[in-house]
Amino acid sequence: MSEQNKPALNERVTRDYLLNLDGSKRNGLEWAIAGFAILFGLWHIATNLFINEQTIWQNAIHFSGFALLASVVHTGFQRRASSQKALLFDLIYGLLVIAAGLWVSSSVDRIYEDTLAVTGQSWQFNTTDWVAGLFLIFAAVDLSRRVSGWVIPILILLSLAYILFLGEHLPGVFRAASLPLNDVLFRSLYNDEGMFGILALISSSSITLFMIFGGFLVASGASDFVIEVSKVVAGRIRGGAGFVAIISSALTGTISGSAIANTASTGVITIPLMKSNGFRGRFAAGVEAAASTGGQIMPPIMGAGAFVMASYTAIPYADIVAVSVVPAIIYFLSVAFIVRIEAIKYNVGEGIDMTIDKAKIVSGGLVFILPLTIMIVLLMSGVTPSFAACWAIASLILVSWGSFVISKVTGVKQLAANVMTPKRIANAFMLGMAASIMTGVLLVAIGIMNNAIVTSGIGNGFSLMIAQWSQGSVVIAILLIALASLVLGMGLPVTAAYIILAILCAPALAGILADTVIVDVLVAGISDPMQLAMFSLVDSPLVAKLSTGLTYDEAAQLMAAIPFEVAVTLRPLLVDTETLTSFLLIAHLIIFWLSQDSNVTPPVCLAAFTAAGIAKSPPMATGFQAWKLAKGLYIVPLMFAYTPLISGNWMEICQLGFFALFGVYGFNVTIQNYSEGPLKLWYWPLIAGGIVGSFWPLEWVANIIGALMIIAVVTLSSRQKSA
Repeated sequence: MSEQNKPALNERVTRDYLLNLDGSKRNGLEWAIAGFAILFGLWHIATNLFINEQTIWQNAIHFSGFALLASVVHTGFQRRASSQKALLFDLIYGLLVIAAGLWVSSSVDRIYEDTLAVTGQSWQFNTTDWVAGLFLIFAAVDLSRRVSGWVIPILILLSLAYILFLGEHLPGVFRAASLPLNDVLFRSLYNDEGMFGILALISSSSITLFMIFGGFLVASGASDFVIEVSKVVAGRIRGGAGFVAIISSALTGTISGSAIANTASTGVITIPLMKSNGFRGRFAAGVEAAASTGGQIMPPIMGAGAFVMASYTAIPYADIVAVSVVPAIIYFLSVAFIVRIEAIKYNVGEGIDMTIDKAKIVSGGLVFILPLTIMIVLLMSGVTPSFAACWAIASLILVSWGSFVISKVTGVKQLAANVMTPKRIANAFMLGMAASIMTGVLLVAIGIMNNAIVTSGIGNGFSLMIAQWSQGSVVIAILLIALASLVLGMGLPVTAAYIILAILCAPALAGILADTVIVDVLVAGISDPMQLAMFSLVDSPLVAKLSTGLTYDEAAQLMAAIPFEVAVTLRPLLVDTETLTSFLLIAHLIIFWLSQDSNVTPPVCLAAFTAAGIAKSPPMATGFQAWKLAKGLYIVPLMFAYTPLISGNWMEICQLGFFALFGVYGFNVTIQNYSEGPLKLWYWPLIAGGIVGSFWPLEWVANIIGALMIIAVVTLSSRQKSA
């Protein structure tokens, strides 16, 4: 390798064995790696449909296989990645992880039996158990470093240190008893919260299958179909290239599961298209980054977050997807509004048309629409996500061959363009497995941290800290979580940041939301003797007035006086189960939305930087453009907290969503200092009043007046420009 081609010391090097789809360039070892990836993808389908092994076996095989792929793709030899010795070492390393994973999963019954046979002693490990278990933890730390950098490994090491020796030296609520090493090893490997527990199961049974489905959509030409359909829908509108980027990124987001991958895949088409349409380079890149980030909140897949959320909250996946539709629409239209204003302000796209490739629409339409429709229908019917993903993959293959048969009968050759031949199926599996490596490694590695959090109870300490710092204020709690998500997002993938924040912060935020209901209960008065008895633990003279009711100020004072551990016990007594579940979902959705902001918020905004590279625009300036465009990531979570956008009936949700669009447009006008034309000074009271009225929850008069104010600004500014 020449000096100029050597990577920088701080640059992670990858080998593109799975993305090098030209098989003629592979040697024998590389063919073996590609073949393993294909068989590993087939195993994921088989294990979720036909094989009925123990969960620990499924998860251990899942991690071990991805450990092998991660070790050869994300090499540990930065300077000599291309050498055969480096590849051989990485391959042996991955094979050792597989051996250790199989040993650990096969030893669980023996370890339980040996421990029961030795009364009064802790978990009984032999020498091989120790070596295999510690090596798996080392591999999880090392491979997570290779695929995502140093943040997760450091957090894992700190969490292990916390439950081994560090916790007993910390003050206050963060103090925790130290555990012996064999207890920590057993819990890390075998607990439901550990390496091969809940998080690993989400990855092995859901996320990987949807990544494979995404690989099939890309290999079948469905991504080309998305771009061309977006041109049909928005190509003739002023600044239509920006709308093409929004629509295509929203649809592609249901495939990729990653804002960065979404930006890279659609951005190479949409960003040059927007620039040729007249948009500034940094703005075009910002649009793509913001829209690609929105792909992670776009139903039905919503990246990996929806699966994690369903597992943690025990709320059906279909329910999470259903309540996310209107918020996603608000987000994407918020981006579209600012694209429209930009196009009008700078006269973008006048007299420019975009050529539509009808052949790509014909060839890609069936393999995109029918499989995705089948998947959505199955998900909404209540089947498992793994079942829905597997049938979507099978239907895509069948549809592609059906199109081939139809092409022979009708003579429409375009229908045969994307038939899923064995080579394309193999490529689809390789694309899917390559996209799954990071998630497959990280969710297992984060399990070590998750186990430490659950075992130590430090999550309660974070909940107490948020409750104390926010002083019961929902908006302050959300701001604290937003800050934490931004900091974590600087070094973590979005899904990992969401999981960590959900573990630490969701209970506290859900509790603060529930306390708003309890205040109303205290104002109305309490007559239940059991509930009154619980308040005897609260040191406040206001407790004596509970039977007759309190004022709102008194109720707020009493809530502030309730100790954290008492509040946790009181909430289930004073708030019904359905409402508590709703607040838990709201808390998770707020955290999930806020965790996306690291993609578009400087100083570290990887989706925006990726788009800047394509647009050849200044990275930081692009980041600020993306941040302005993606402000819906902050507006919608506040709507989750202060309106029944999630918990209301469909009439209420539609009212909130419809009028929120006027308020969002008002924010865009404020940011751009422009509407359909320049703004006069006396327009600003109309804009401010319109925003407030549009967002006022479920108040028809205020909503209508607010919407009319915004419409007035649009009309008046349009006349101002024409004049």
